Amino acid sequence: MIEYFWPMAMLVALILGVFSGYPVGFVLSGIGIVFAVAAGVPMIFLSTGVSRIFSGILTNWLLIAIPLFVFMGLMLERSGVAERLLRSLAALFGRLPGGYAFAVAIIGIVVAASTGIIGASVVLMGMMALPAMTQARYDPRISTGLIAASGTLGILIPPSIMLIVLGDQLRISVGDLFVGAIGPGLLLAALYVLYLIAVAVFQPHRMPPAEHVHAQSRMAAMTGLARDLLAPILLIASVLGTIITGIATPTEAAAIGAAGAMLLALLSGNLNFDTLRTALRDTTKTTAMIVFVMIGATIFSVIFRRLGGDQMVIHAFDALGTGPYVVLFAIMALVFLLGFFLDWVEIALVVVPLVAPVVASLDFGMTQNETLTWFAIALAVNMQTSFLTPPFGYALFYLRGVAGGISIGTIYRGIIPFVLLQLLALLLLIAFPQISLWMIG
Repeated sequence: MIEYFWPMAMLVALILGVFSGYPVGFVLSGIGIVFAVAAGVPMIFLSTGVSRIFSGILTNWLLIAIPLFVFMGLMLERSGVAERLLRSLAALFGRLPGGYAFAVAIIGIVVAASTGIIGASVVLMGMMALPAMTQARYDPRISTGLIAASGTLGILIPPSIMLIVLGDQLRISVGDLFVGAIGPGLLLAALYVLYLIAVAVFQPHRMPPAEHVHAQSRMAAMTGLARDLLAPILLIASVLGTIITGIATPTEAAAIGAAGAMLLALLSGNLNFDTLRTALRDTTKTTAMIVFVMIGATIFSVIFRRLGGDQMVIHAFDALGTGPYVVLFAIMALVFLLGFFLDWVEIALVVVPLVAPVVASLDFGMTQNETLTWFAIALAVNMQTSFLTPPFGYALFYLRGVAGGISIGTIYRGIIPFVLLQLLALLLLIAFPQISLWMIG
């Protein structure tokens, strides 16, 4: 073990640095530089990191899709699509037990496919749906857990920023990841709905009908719902359709989506200078955060590999045995535990490059491209839990900020069934890889 002293010390320093509260991008790069000096790595070797930053990040055409999709999501948030959908769905389902809950679950799917911005989705649905569900005397654990879990669907259902980053790190097609993530995303949404049906049937007092919903004829409610669904469905089809059919690359499709979101905001009367300025500012902040973490992770990984870290990881997994599923479950368990303390960005940029060669060498009865695509989507489902698991689940704190008098303890208890459903979806995806691969040629 003495030959792996430096890489092990780097991992310990990384954990301590993350808990220090210092920006992760600077922690990663700082640890890399400090350990390069301490281990006697020639300073000229750091030029390798600079070269990788320039070629792999700053001139990477694929990564341009990140700010475009972020901008698309922020503009859609301000176009009023979700608010109109909630009114239509409330009119259709509101008088049924669990009606508001089913409305939130459906909106979560549409908003996820339209925006993919977790913070915006959770806050938006928390502000719109939580007061109505509280007024309808919903169990706050159901309402808060559902809103937080539905809001995190955007990190999995394409277009997803996480899938773009994973595709870049694993050197596989982002288009294949987008297509492959549709099945698991819908599976997870279906599990949420089945859980809500079970609660509505066996514990209807936790989700009573909303008596204050304005009554409409069923035909009028369905007509309003179809009208409000038309714009987001067209936008989703234009983005994903052009990628799936090969008409456009993910970056080009992201540009189409950004332009379409601006058009929807214009048609809804919500496009003005303040809206545009806010969307551009938030896009810049989100993109800068991701890029700085990418730069830091590049410096960290270059030094980590130079000091033998990649061999340490390979030997650690070799010690588990030769069974591919044993290694896969060990990786998934590690990622799940890291999700309690790290954001998905750090996991994707630090852990994934280390374990990818291990996974690529395993025999699951698939081609290497299929294996890595399946592995990436399973990772995305796994890392989705990081938004819900305390103590650092970001979705929980986004929701707490708009939840009024609901305590953080109630929110923690509310997300437990949904985290278990996410783990169930992960197990199903591992057991049946065709859930993610059946549409990939």
